[in-house]
Amino acid sequence: MIDQHTALIYAMVMASAADRDMTDAELQQIGDIVSHLPAFRGFDTGRLSEIAENCAELMTAEDGLDQAFEQIKAALPGRMCETAYALACDVVAVDGQASQEELRLLEMMRHRIGVGRLPAAAIERGAAARNRTA
Repeated sequence: MIDQHTALIYAMVMASAADRDMTDAELQQIGDIVSHLPAFRGFDTGRLSEIAENCAELMTAEDGLDQAFEQIKAALPGRMCETAYALACDVVAVDGQASQEELRLLEMMRHRIGVGRLPAAAIERGAAARNRTA
């Protein structure tokens, strides 16, 4: 069983790794989020690399994606699933364009962790607006 902080980091790492290209911008975004968001108050940022590696290792397992979604869902109370989805969307949006693999991962995440269609659309639109450059 993972804790809430780990679940949120798993969501971001999964989004970043969806297209098999974890960009510097995505990694920087994850670090910034963990360092500044209230959801990570009390989190030891020194654990970030270890948690990201654990997530990447889990995703290489035969049913790793399913396991990761199950762990995220189990670790997060109610509306924190929307927070996990929002953080994943922010990571995807940071480099200005979402790949088909990233969009598919977000769709799977939304369904698996129980984020409704309307909240997801609002979250996605917010992430796009925050990361727009022109």
